[in-house]
Amino acid sequence: MIPLLEINDLSFTWPESSLSVFDQLHLKVEEGDFILVKGVSGSGKSTLLRLIVRLNEPQRGSILYRGISVTTIAPALLRRSLCYVAQIPRMADATIRENLLLPFTFAVNAEKSPPDTNKLQGMLEAFYLSGLSLDQSALKLSTGQQQRLAFMRAMLLEPDLLLLDEPTSALDAESAEMIFSLMQRLSLEGKTIIAVTHSDVAIESPRLLTGLLENKNLVLKK
Repeated sequence: MIPLLEINDLSFTWPESSLSVFDQLHLKVEEGDFILVKGVSGSGKSTLLRLIVRLNEPQRGSILYRGISVTTIAPALLRRSLCYVAQIPRMADATIRENLLLPFTFAVNAEKSPPDTNKLQGMLEAFYLSGLSLDQSALKLSTGQQQRLAFMRAMLLEPDLLLLDEPTSALDAESAEMIFSLMQRLSLEGKTIIAVTHSDVAIESPRLLTGLLENKNLVLKK
């Protein structure tokens, strides 16, 4: 069976640096896997996600999505199936509702039906944002609230693979625990997730694999 995502011999060096971030990195992701990638600052956690969604290109190696090299897939089409949530979310100068519905206005998502108000309200509750109004400005939210809103926006698109870059970096300990609990629940529902974090958190999921980025490679363990 073809893996959902497969990375082979991946090497990458930033143009302004002579030191490589990765050297022959390998990773295989099956549908339903929940991979939590940890590592010290500068180890390449965020870079790995950026390479998967083609925000950067590797110097060597291959990244295959459903057996097809991502370099042969138009970035817009790739991101219809893969949703990447950056550590610092970007919000339009508009309401929460308009920000959540924004991806559904893109041509690449034309076949996806936008959620109605009831679903949006339910998602706000699921993401511990029930105190917010859909009609208030997204730009006036705290960074932590914007992080959760960006996570929620990605889930509304029902991606095949969810990539989360430090999803709890701007949250207090209690809120971070809630988000990790949410990721755990999504994993139990069969969602495929790769999340990078510096947090030392305990998560229970039968499909959880913890990866440590060190010495330019990724080592996974159950």
